[in-house]
Amino acid sequence: MTRVLVVDDEPQIVRALVINLRARTYEVDAAHDGATALRLAAARHPDVVVLDLGLPDMDGVEVIRGLRGWTRVPILVLSARHSSDEKVEALDAGADDYVTKPFGMDELLARLRAAVRRAEPAGGGEDDVIVETGEFTVDLAAKKVNRAGKDVRLTPTEWHLLEVLVRNSGRLVGQKQLLREVWGPSYGTETNYLRVYMAQLRRKLEADPSHPKHFITEPGMGYRFEK
Repeated sequence: MTRVLVVDDEPQIVRALVINLRARTYEVDAAHDGATALRLAAARHPDVVVLDLGLPDMDGVEVIRGLRGWTRVPILVLSARHSSDEKVEALDAGADDYVTKPFGMDELLARLRAAVRRAEPAGGGEDDVIVETGEFTVDLAAKKVNRAGKDVRLTPTEWHLLEVLVRNSGRLVGQKQLLREVWGPSYGTETNYLRVYMAQLRRKLEADPSHPKHFITEPGMGYRFEK
């Protein structure tokens, strides 16, 4: 059973989420501040976190960074902040998706299911593929990346983006295709998501992120992975 950690200081939102999630057979823990959220995450190991950014004791971005220090759990941000800069900051810190308040419960639940699905290990068969470059190795079956003899920690969304590009090695993958494959069918214009996550992949995997050899941008069109 999927366990969800809901982090929000608005009791009515927490109550609505808990009722709707439990009705769909999710197990739910709730926290009203950042410190409790971090403690519950360590104790309960949720499968996905729904996180408000406006918490009473710390900014939600700090909670994201705290979680990303030790876990790749999908993080779905739920916030009244609408500015692009704030969304990018949350995504850059390691969030996997961003829903603005007020929100529709059906859309939120669809986004949550997509986040959980992206984090699930794939089955065997065609996934038993290892792709090697001069700087790093991608093991598609184990969902692992190794660089200089060490595993590289990627968030579920970073991994999914990498996986789509690697499976299309040498081919241009359009912006809309990437957005829909990684974030879901309702996406297609949020190119800032791609810029943020491509920058993160380059930072983690390229020898010189400012002059990438493997993650190539085709301006206005999309991205291409080259071995």
